[in-house]
Amino acid sequence: MDRDSELVRRIGAATAVEVRATGIPYVFAPCIAVCRDPRWGRCYESYSEDHTIVQEMTEIVPGLQGEIPADSRKGVPFVGGKKKVAACAKHFVGDGGTTKGINENNTVIDRHGLLGIHMPAYSDSIIKGVSTVMVSYSSWNGEKMHANRDLVTGFLKDTLRFKGFVISDWEGIDRITSPPHSNYSYSVQAAIQAGIDMVMVPFKYTEFIDDLTKLVKNSIIPMDRIDDAVARILLVKFTMGLFENPLADFSLVNELGSQAHRDLAREAVRKSLVLLKNGKNGTNPLLPFSKMAPKILVAGSHADNLGYQCGGWTITWQGFSDNSYTRGTTILGAINSTVDSSTEIVYRENPDSNFVKSNSFDYAIVVVGEHPYAESLGDSMTLTMADPGPTVIKNVCEAVKCVVVIISGRPIVIQPYLSSVDALVAAWLPGTEGQGVTDVLFGDYGFSGKLSRTWFRTVDQLPMNVGDSHYDPLFPFGFGLTTESVKELVRRSTSAGVGQKPYKLANIVSVIAILYFTASRGFRQLT
Repeated sequence: MDRDSELVRRIGAATAVEVRATGIPYVFAPCIAVCRDPRWGRCYESYSEDHTIVQEMTEIVPGLQGEIPADSRKGVPFVGGKKKVAACAKHFVGDGGTTKGINENNTVIDRHGLLGIHMPAYSDSIIKGVSTVMVSYSSWNGEKMHANRDLVTGFLKDTLRFKGFVISDWEGIDRITSPPHSNYSYSVQAAIQAGIDMVMVPFKYTEFIDDLTKLVKNSIIPMDRIDDAVARILLVKFTMGLFENPLADFSLVNELGSQAHRDLAREAVRKSLVLLKNGKNGTNPLLPFSKMAPKILVAGSHADNLGYQCGGWTITWQGFSDNSYTRGTTILGAINSTVDSSTEIVYRENPDSNFVKSNSFDYAIVVVGEHPYAESLGDSMTLTMADPGPTVIKNVCEAVKCVVVIISGRPIVIQPYLSSVDALVAAWLPGTEGQGVTDVLFGDYGFSGKLSRTWFRTVDQLPMNVGDSHYDPLFPFGFGLTTESVKELVRRSTSAGVGQKPYKLANIVSVIAILYFTASRGFRQLT
């Protein structure tokens, strides 16, 4: 991404008003994990392997909640009105540092490392008035975070002076024991005494109420711990205006999926795409494409699939696969609406090499990657591309000039295919606005995104993060080729030619005009 914290703030504001339109005043965001190993199934929920970028991205908190007043005391939650929501910084703490990236597992690191890598974004979020913090399923050096009084009460509440409430994860207290729920009364005691104020109990809530009541009546959990939890929860609810306005505001209904919000999402897509390769051996750039090509091939399982573009946590827990669950524009649909009406677009999900060779394609766009996943089901020790992706790359890119667009939540294995492709784009999970991809493929905007995480050569190198002694990436942290939009190219070239002889300037303008014409749906005025 291009580290645009102002964009992230605007995304937070758009999210807040859409969520409020549904009647919900609270979001479980942002995830401020620092993903240190892409084998983790939640790595796409993390902004970066570098805590400084994650810290910058905490600007989403004032986007969601509103800008805190200048005289606000540190740690006091803030929600600025009926178009804002309470935010939740998660998962406290070290969720992105588990061994081999195994979800909910153990983060082995000394206190200095924990506080230096995984904690800074919590401090920043608290300064910005975040209302709630969710505790992580994971452990730190063998101790479950849901039972870690030293960090939840001692550090988060006392040292960082967090005054909002701490919430457990889904059945998080059950998982204090192994197997889960094997000693529930102990789990309730350990979690509440650790400093958890609100407990996410999706099913067996009567058991939780009975066990907690018994623990308080028997003076095992002191009443002042209950008073503290209730006071924190009420403070957030009062701050949200929940008692004055408990129901949905129907006047916000037109905010849901509004064109302005779709345009914002499209902007986020084009700014976050990372151009990893543009031309074999770094010469003869393939991108941006001409919009006037006579015949192009679009291929790959991810070219016409909104579910794959969106990834996990979309409509359903594990996401979906097709175009029927939500409205949006697939990458194929975006190509159709971008190129000239005279261009013949041929779409084949998995073309064989004879088909590709027997057609006179000007170029091909191959869209492949990962299938959707969420949480532990996304953990992967191999990080391979979903089939038939490798076959499609081979069949297409050995026969025609091609760009490969990777749809994935994280870096995946691409080194074996790199030499055969002319251009390579990391598109991450672009969501519903596929036109953000075509905006840069066809030169309406230039590529500007940079890698916020290291792209490895082989999984044997993992974990490998910027600054490590064994750092030898395929593409390093911060890498990203740039291109100019066709419009910028025209403006720069005409400006550069002002001091030249008239006939030379005329030639420059003529050539650029032709380029601009072929990269557009028709000739546009150059000024």
